[in-house]
Amino acid sequence: MKTIDQYSFSGKKALIRVDFNVPLNASFEITDDTRIRAALPTIKKILDDGGSVILMSHLGRPKEGPEDKFSLRHIVDHLSKSTNTTVKFADDCIGDSAKEKAGELQPGEILLLENVRFYKEETKGDEEFAKKLATLGDVYVNDAFGSAHRAHASTTVAAQFFNDKFAGYVMHAEINNAKKVLEAPGKPFTAIMGGAKISDKIQVIENLLDRVDNLIIGGGMSYTFFKAMGGKIGSSLVEEDKLDLANQLIKKAKDNGVDLKLPIDSVIADKFDNDANTQIAQNNMIPDGWMGLDIGPEATEVFAKAIKESQTILWNGPMGVFEKSNFAKGTNAIAEAVVEATEKNGAFSLIGGGDSAAAVNSMGYGDRVSYVSTGGGALLEYMEGKTLPGVAALEK
Repeated sequence: MKTIDQYSFSGKKALIRVDFNVPLNASFEITDDTRIRAALPTIKKILDDGGSVILMSHLGRPKEGPEDKFSLRHIVDHLSKSTNTTVKFADDCIGDSAKEKAGELQPGEILLLENVRFYKEETKGDEEFAKKLATLGDVYVNDAFGSAHRAHASTTVAAQFFNDKFAGYVMHAEINNAKKVLEAPGKPFTAIMGGAKISDKIQVIENLLDRVDNLIIGGGMSYTFFKAMGGKIGSSLVEEDKLDLANQLIKKAKDNGVDLKLPIDSVIADKFDNDANTQIAQNNMIPDGWMGLDIGPEATEVFAKAIKESQTILWNGPMGVFEKSNFAKGTNAIAEAVVEATEKNGAFSLIGGGDSAAAVNSMGYGDRVSYVSTGGGALLEYMEGKTLPGVAALEK
């Protein structure tokens, strides 16, 4: 996979697939511009070479063609400020408007195309649609790792129409950091898996059980393990159809010599509400009518100790309902332990996108861990050992 450092973009129009699927509030203001900031070095390199930039992205999941709330025009001002350039905007991603604006683009200029998902052909990976996108640029760059697991027109199919195609800095960094964890991890290697469901992470857990020394399980998925072992979990989240699988994973961990760490205790609540009544309970003895919403103090201590003694750390998924302040302590404590392991012990720490990245960034720890991934789903699929279509398209 060639990177943009191997090419001079002087006089070239670079068609770049970026991931500007950023959260907007009711006033269409960006509430987290992490993905935009991540793409800036790639954009800057091309402009500094004397090239011009044509950006294509999706935003949200529009169902029936164009919808104003999903228009990329809402991010033009923010992007202009971020790049110190007046960003031009095409109100379509193909057709006369896009062609005309792309044709007029001069070196040093940036054009943002309208949301590619306003066309159903995008998610279908339609070749004709991809070809129309490809006619806008001279060179193809993919810097949208967060969408690299989708075989869509702009992320994968468009690449086949270019002789010169490259990975941007985000794509390159994501793959390199994932490889550090998968191919040559320092020992002990600890993976932290959280979130609601085992079913979302079965394959990545199975793949990691062949690699890690410690596997920490937190969040809603942990209660399925406790129920599988015969514990009483009250009204906690459970996947009844995954009880056998949970026992299989426990056995595989034991067979592989992996220390599987489940949370000893939980902060439990009498309803799913930030202001609910709470208490601490052992996870195999949660009373009826109560549900676990965060890891408890004993679990936090055990998990933090293992993390601080690790040389490689992969974290994907929160330890509880961290968006509710009264159930965020466990996730915050794990973040602090990861930071300590990184800064004091020189551990390599990879935060696996999604809620974990949101938690780390909201606490101001984003620059105190080794790498924060921009692509939750894509990183998980890479960790499962799958070939990502967006990466494969650059390697052909």
